[in-house]
Amino acid sequence: MSSALTALSPLDGRYAAKTRALQDHFSEFALMRERVAVEVAWLLALADERAFEQLKPFSGATRAELERSAREFSIGDAERIKAIEATTNHDVKAVEYWLRETFATNTEVSAAAEFIHFACTSEDINNLAHARMFQGGREKVLLPAVDRIVARLDALAREHADVAMLSRTHGQPATPTTLGKEMANVAHRLKRARAKLAAVEMLGKINGATGNFNAHVAAAPGVDWPAFAERFVKSLGVAYNPLTIQIEPHDALAEAFDATARLNTILVDLDRDVWGYISLGYFRQKVKAGEVGSSTMPHKVNPIDFENSEGNLGLANALLRHLSEKLPVSRWQRDLTDSTVLRNVGVALGYSLLGYDSCLKGLDKLQADPARIASDLEGAWDVLAEAVQTVMRANRVPNSYEKLKDLTRGKGGITRDDLHAFVRTLPIPEADRKRLLELTPATYIGLAAKLARQG
Repeated sequence: MSSALTALSPLDGRYAAKTRALQDHFSEFALMRERVAVEVAWLLALADERAFEQLKPFSGATRAELERSAREFSIGDAERIKAIEATTNHDVKAVEYWLRETFATNTEVSAAAEFIHFACTSEDINNLAHARMFQGGREKVLLPAVDRIVARLDALAREHADVAMLSRTHGQPATPTTLGKEMANVAHRLKRARAKLAAVEMLGKINGATGNFNAHVAAAPGVDWPAFAERFVKSLGVAYNPLTIQIEPHDALAEAFDATARLNTILVDLDRDVWGYISLGYFRQKVKAGEVGSSTMPHKVNPIDFENSEGNLGLANALLRHLSEKLPVSRWQRDLTDSTVLRNVGVALGYSLLGYDSCLKGLDKLQADPARIASDLEGAWDVLAEAVQTVMRANRVPNSYEKLKDLTRGKGGITRDDLHAFVRTLPIPEADRKRLLELTPATYIGLAAKLARQG
């Protein structure tokens, strides 16, 4: 019985439709396709380099046929490779044998069959395949998903730039801000985190069993193999790592996973804050006909999108941090612990994508409640104590802070009349007194509105 309902992982079951975009970049099929692409490119490069008298450049028709085998790689091709692997018990060798089999009737390729996978260890193929897979998934799926969240936050920042809101530090009423400014804060953080993730340069190598070109030099000592390898790796769109053991040490992948986890952490912070604003009534959520919030309480519209986002991003970060800590560590010149771990990159990024999708879905449902926000502010006249004591200090009134502390601290809130009565007794210029008396919690927002718009 094959059904999404029987899938072991929710990424391939309940959430399969939401993570499908990543399958083209991080599935086993995608890994096989990229291995084929690297193997084909290496064979063509060897022929073009004319490093061996026995290997001539391929004709245009054969070159096109070889390149098409990677570009049009199919599920049927992948299944045949799996069938070969059942005999070889080696996934990369199975790709080599599949290429030999596929091009057995092409006289040019069959004559050059010994140059398929020439002087390569499996990691020469795998590291480049994984680098290309990550780059494709990052550029085509992950970054666009982040961009959609940033665009929504930017829109919320502009829309609510002037909506004065009571801040809370340590959970207690604090200096007012605006709803838009709080959205702009997160958008700014995400833009920086996105840039960090986008800037991580993938590294690759193709230098043999322990990174020294041993077999290459034994076969063709006259070739400048490091220069050749650099040209080849760069031709695949990957930066060149000149010094490695058998494996490319995965430092670049670790940087990318750390950068993704940091971005995810910013979104967890957003999820929790918006959850809290919904709880306070600052935001209401658009309802959809037919949806149910609680199985027993009909009135409820729960902030499930932000809860779902937080939970999935937590799972993602647990995996991403393991990946970034484990992958750069290999015993001596190579152990195989990275191989099975790398197969879970798509899982970590799948949970990330789920988190992004849920967060955006939640943001799209938000409707500010200005009346509820204003009500909170109107009951918090004590937040103006900061403004009053700062004006007093500017006028060198002794013990300014202490006088406001005595007036306000632990009193359970003071009224407008309490504050105004105090201000009228102050030995400050009349212009300053007038400005303080005109101030309200809703107008004590500093440059918040301007900052929200410039974000």
